[in-house]
Amino acid sequence: MKISIALGLASVVAMAAASPTQAAQGCGRGMHRTPHGRCAPNRMMRQQTWVVGQFYPGRGYWYNNRWYQHRSRWHNSWRYR
Repeated sequence: MKISIALGLASVVAMAAASPTQAAQGCGRGMHRTPHGRCAPNRMMRQQTWVVGQFYPGRGYWYNNRWYQHRSRWHNSWRYR
């Protein structure tokens, strides 16, 4: 009985040691190695950054975490509507 338990435990340890692991090619989490050897972020992990007050075609102006279609001058600043 003890021999079968020891044999089962040894086989589990051997299977765990032989299973492949992902090391992300030495670049870290969310990164991958480029053909030139540099580390670059995965496309899925990259976030879009929006610039306040810039117009984006099809969306409008980005301001205070909202999209506005119109802006006008008001008291030496911009008013978004």
